[in-house]
Amino acid sequence: MARSRVPILIMGVVLWCCLTTPAKAEYMKYKDPKQPIPVRIQDLLDRMTLEEKIGQMVQIEREVASAEVMKEYFIGSVLSGGGSVPAPQASAETWINMVNDFQRGSLSTRLGIPMIYGIDSVHGNNNVYKATIFPHNIGLGASRDPELVKKIGAATALETRATGIPYAFAPCIAVCRDPRWGRCYESYSEDPQIVQDMTDIIPGLQGGIPTDSPKGVPFVAGKNNVVACSKHYVGDGGTTKGIDENNTVIDWQGLLSIHMPAYYTSIMKGVSTVMISYSSWNEIKMHTNRELITGFLKNTLGFTGFVISDWEGLDRITYPPHANYSYSIQAGIHAGIDMVMVPYNYKEFIDGLTFHVKNNVIPMSRIDDAVRRILRVKFVVGLFENPLADNSLVDQLGSQEHRELAREAVRKSLVLLKNGQSLNQPLLPLPKKTSKILVAGSHADDLGYQCGGWTMEWQGFNGNNRTIGTTILAAIKNTVDPSTNVVYKENPNAEFVKSNNFSYAIVVVGEHPYAETDGDSMNLTIADPGPTTIRNVCGAMKCVVIIISGRPVVIEPYLASIDALVAAWLPGTEGQGVADVVFGDYGFTGKLPRTWFKTVDQLPMNVGDPHYDPLYPFGFGITTEPTTRQSDDNPFLSISSYFN
Repeated sequence: MARSRVPILIMGVVLWCCLTTPAKAEYMKYKDPKQPIPVRIQDLLDRMTLEEKIGQMVQIEREVASAEVMKEYFIGSVLSGGGSVPAPQASAETWINMVNDFQRGSLSTRLGIPMIYGIDSVHGNNNVYKATIFPHNIGLGASRDPELVKKIGAATALETRATGIPYAFAPCIAVCRDPRWGRCYESYSEDPQIVQDMTDIIPGLQGGIPTDSPKGVPFVAGKNNVVACSKHYVGDGGTTKGIDENNTVIDWQGLLSIHMPAYYTSIMKGVSTVMISYSSWNEIKMHTNRELITGFLKNTLGFTGFVISDWEGLDRITYPPHANYSYSIQAGIHAGIDMVMVPYNYKEFIDGLTFHVKNNVIPMSRIDDAVRRILRVKFVVGLFENPLADNSLVDQLGSQEHRELAREAVRKSLVLLKNGQSLNQPLLPLPKKTSKILVAGSHADDLGYQCGGWTMEWQGFNGNNRTIGTTILAAIKNTVDPSTNVVYKENPNAEFVKSNNFSYAIVVVGEHPYAETDGDSMNLTIADPGPTTIRNVCGAMKCVVIIISGRPVVIEPYLASIDALVAAWLPGTEGQGVADVVFGDYGFTGKLPRTWFKTVDQLPMNVGDPHYDPLYPFGFGITTEPTTRQSDDNPFLSISSYFN
């Protein structure tokens, strides 16, 4: 009996060892950074269920996101819409904690696929308190400086990463052909070549693509860079009368020559994502245009990143929106959209897409294509190795270095349209030292006005209490001699102007902030009481008028009384750049990125049109040299007035 117990005892020991020794973890190629990305993608794709695949195709708004939602529905992406923040005046750390909370939900799923968080960093990380706000794209187009734009892209990437976010919905590479369009300031120019040149912001955002990198493949250099998004594909800047989300009527050759070139260049520079336009091309909604999305963008141009819809883009396939959502899902996914910015009704989208796949309306091959592209970008950006953000870049948010870069961008974006009533008697640059000057106008001391739309809120804001920056009035006070008395009156009457013995006046007026459809305008007028301010001040004394606007506006009726006229566009938080040039520390160098019309009846009017008769032509801009002139008594130094 004793001998028979020995084998039993040995077997017990062996069983105990088996139960207590950890099983060797299954080797998963997709988790191995040494494996080639295509191998990792295929390995992960082979492991995924339909539910997990469809989840990857969904992007939801942070307001409806949570760690639990991310886990339960396998959500692939989260975004902040305009003005959507975790808390008022949220710190970088608060943003990071929110993003990481969502990410932990994603990482707790069966396969642990990280989500990607996106935000509209269209002129800096413009949703975020204390971020550096750069000039909007129209001003950067006036600079004609791709290298500057590349630096702005790199700074924007750092400030976006500072908040834990790896994906920026930028750049907008629309070619705005009608300034009545409410998004015209998001366009660098009416000229396709300038827009193409400005795609250098992509290697700024993503990092420079290696010389041996295959064309059409997404590229992101590392943790200091972000996924970029060229938008809005295609023709969004060419709609009839500039009406947002409207129909672009143009033939194939016109589409290729005007609206498509910047997309080709973007793809060559490794852009990772492309966003589809709300607009239509010859009555076909872009969100349903399989020929242009799958046929041309993916197959002909060889784009292998992912295609994302715009906000509720599938809903807007029908009119009224969401009228037949089942059809919209089918049409949009069939067209080649890979990720859908839902952003709220994600359960309805998931159920609808699942139904279409299970009933063979949408083939599994289309789903696999979409997920393969999404995973490719996630692998490229390094999310599988570094899914959680840390605090290492928080000091980049609103850094002095970035503010100096923004100030430089403001200087280079200013376009001098008029300088004196005659060329041999220029008014600018202004003397810093004089007895008393008047600063007037609704936009002189309003940070929100000078930043424009897509700043803190979707439609922008007014006032000086929403973020940090320097208004033009503050910049003037910083710049003039301490002995110069600066008097600010927003809308002075003529009697006040005449009775105060001012040496000269600076009038700062323009448009109020707007975004998208809310900015569509058929009259393009300066906001009241701007015209009255111009008349009251410039009718009584020497004045320089600075226009803060997202596009050319009606100015001809007031031009005769204006001594000097500056187009400052939407300069952002660093108003000091305006004073730098107006007072001569730097010269004017900017050139019009678009035609300045005489009357709105001429629109649309672009350089090369047969009826071209502008107030100021495309490319116009008076240049000046820097001067050390400090008082009324000193002569101007080296002023030139040539135009291109």
